[in-house]
Amino acid sequence: MKNSAADIHPGIRLTGKWHNGNYPLIRKLGSGAIGTVYLTKRNGVDAALKISDKRTSMTMEMNVLQSLKKVQGHFLGPCLFDTDDYVSPSGQLYTFYVMEYIQGSRLDTYIKAKGVEWLPVLLLSLLEDLDYLHQAGWVFGDLKLDNLVVSENPVRLRWVDVGGTTQLGRAIKEYTEFYDRGHWGMGSRKAEPTYDLFALAMTALEILNGGRFLKGDTPKSTIRKALSRAEKLRPILEKALLGKYSTGAAMKQDLVKHLMRNKTPASAATPSRVAKSNRRKAGLGECVLLSFYGIACYVLYLLQ
Repeated sequence: MKNSAADIHPGIRLTGKWHNGNYPLIRKLGSGAIGTVYLTKRNGVDAALKISDKRTSMTMEMNVLQSLKKVQGHFLGPCLFDTDDYVSPSGQLYTFYVMEYIQGSRLDTYIKAKGVEWLPVLLLSLLEDLDYLHQAGWVFGDLKLDNLVVSENPVRLRWVDVGGTTQLGRAIKEYTEFYDRGHWGMGSRKAEPTYDLFALAMTALEILNGGRFLKGDTPKSTIRKALSRAEKLRPILEKALLGKYSTGAAMKQDLVKHLMRNKTPASAATPSRVAKSNRRKAGLGECVLLSFYGIACYVLYLLQ
């Protein structure tokens, strides 16, 4: 952003040009191609404020957040609180919006602490949200580990940046190569549900392989090697990478059925030391989430 270092930094207060909202910039949370996000306060409660001089791009993001608010009963991304302009002392015009500050852990950090058995549970919750997003006419686009947070109370996998969200049928313009099927030669960059499901599968592979891996000279061979480390999730992730699921709901249902078919009571009775230790520390929210998906698995099992 032009003049951003002098105009926009922690310690200043922004007053909206139109709505007169007053927001202190407490600390920087992150930055990207479109703008910078700061921790702020709204009515005494933590919130996130994104600001940029790229008005057109910011307007598109705000429109996405407004659209997601209309999907009743589902937390599709951060809740939008305020949108406005800010004129700095130097006369530079900025656009900003204030949204929910989602506190939590990165997905990979959470899995390391709680155990890998939590990965499919959290994927189930995100698949449900992705399906509602697609039904609302949008594709997330830039789905990646950096944009996912495991929130508490209730425990749920949520996305925190809608910058790459694109209307169905259009071309994906904001993406990260590792999660992009075009980069791997496994599909186009057309905005459709299968694009997001590919990225979600790559996110899971990144965690299961201990980090990102290079494409190499034979990308598909690289993918097969990464899938070999996916163990029980391999069939589901492979289908997602090949575009076999047309909707998030289809992938979710297949994942639940697969988990039911591959239950291992013996290993469940003797969990890993890390998982056992962390289960003792699990809160009510975790118990509720596991119970919910346990019931879901059982219901689908009865319907088979």
